[in-house]
Amino acid sequence: MALLLGEKLAEVSYYWNVSIGSVLKLSHDFERRNSVAEIRKDLLRDSWVVIATGRAIRPTDLPVPSQGKPLKAQGFCPFCEGNEAVTPPELMANRRPGTEKNTPGWTIRAIPNKFTAFSRNTEFATETNGIYSFMTGFGSHEVVVETPEHDIELHQQPAEKISEIIEMLKRRHLDLAQDQRIKFIQTYKNKGLFGGASLGHSHMQIVSLPYVPNELKGLDSYAQATGNCLICDMLKQEKQDQVRLVLESENFIVICPFASRFAHETWVIPKYHARDFGDLPAEQIPELAAILRKVLVSMVDILNDPSYNLVINTAPVNVENRPDHHWFIEVFPRLIVQAGLEISTGYYMNLISPEWAAETLKEKISQLPD
Repeated sequence: MALLLGEKLAEVSYYWNVSIGSVLKLSHDFERRNSVAEIRKDLLRDSWVVIATGRAIRPTDLPVPSQGKPLKAQGFCPFCEGNEAVTPPELMANRRPGTEKNTPGWTIRAIPNKFTAFSRNTEFATETNGIYSFMTGFGSHEVVVETPEHDIELHQQPAEKISEIIEMLKRRHLDLAQDQRIKFIQTYKNKGLFGGASLGHSHMQIVSLPYVPNELKGLDSYAQATGNCLICDMLKQEKQDQVRLVLESENFIVICPFASRFAHETWVIPKYHARDFGDLPAEQIPELAAILRKVLVSMVDILNDPSYNLVINTAPVNVENRPDHHWFIEVFPRLIVQAGLEISTGYYMNLISPEWAAETLKEKISQLPD
C-alpha cells in the first residue's frame, strides 16, 4: 500500500510540474513515517477509499498551486453588473427598489445557463438502438450569480450575504420541484480551475433531471437493509467517536467523513433528520451560513486557496415509494488529479486521513472570531 501511495505522489510531480526530487522526498517520508494505510468502505456510494491513516503528509506538503485572486479576463465578464444583456433573461433576482429585470441593481441573480445541454421545452423520452439506450435532453441548467462584484469569492463574503445565497438556492429548488417531470435537483459550486470552474466570477449551478442518479445508492440499500437513515446513523457514530467531528451547533454538525474520497473533504449535515433541502427552515439559514463560512474560510487558509467543489445532496422530488433521504452539503478540495487507479477501479486515494483533517480544521475554526 505504501508503494501505491508513493506512486500517487509521483503523479503529483507530473501534473503539477514540480521537482521530482521534492515529491520523491515526500514519498520517502511517507514510507518512513507511515507504511500502513486502510481501505475503508464508503457506505454512501457503496465503494472503497484508500486512506493514509497516519500523519504521513501535511496539507502544506501537497504542491498545489494557489488559485490566487481571480482576475477579470480581458476586462469583460458576462456575470458582472452591467452585462445583463449578454446573459439569458433572469429567472429570479434580489434587486434594489426601482430597478427592472435584466438591468443593473441586483444583489443576486438566477439565470439559465447559456450553454446548457438540457431544456424543459424538450419532451422527455427514452429510446434504444440494439444494445444501446439513450434519452432526450430534458431538464434544466441554471446559474446563480452570487454577487455583482467580480473579485469576491464565497468564503470572503459575510455570513449575511451567504444567507442570501442559500435562500436563493432554496427558492430555485422549490420552484424547479413544482415541475412534476423533474425527479432530481443537484446544486453545486465549482471553484477554481481544478474544481471545473470556467469563469472566475463566483457562482453556483443548479441542474434538474427527469431521473434519479444512482451515485448515492448506499442511502437506499442501507435503509432497505436496516430500516434506518444512513446519515442519521453516521452522525450517531461520529458523535460517539469524536475524532472526525469538527463542529456542532444547535441544528448542524460538521464532520470529515470516515471514508473521505478527498483530502480535507468536509460535510455539513442537519443534526435532525431532514430529507429535502427545500424544507430548510428559514430561521436556520443564518446558522447554516455562519457554519459554512467558517468551514470555507478555514479550509481556504489551511490549503492555500485551493480549487474545490461544494455540493448540496438532497432527496429526489416527485418520486413515490423510495427510502427516505437526509440532505447534506459536501465540500471537497481538489488537491490531486484523479488518475489511472481511481478511473479504472473506482477506488479513491486520500493522502490525508479524515481524522487528521478534522483535527486541523477544528483547530483553525477555533481561532476564528465569533
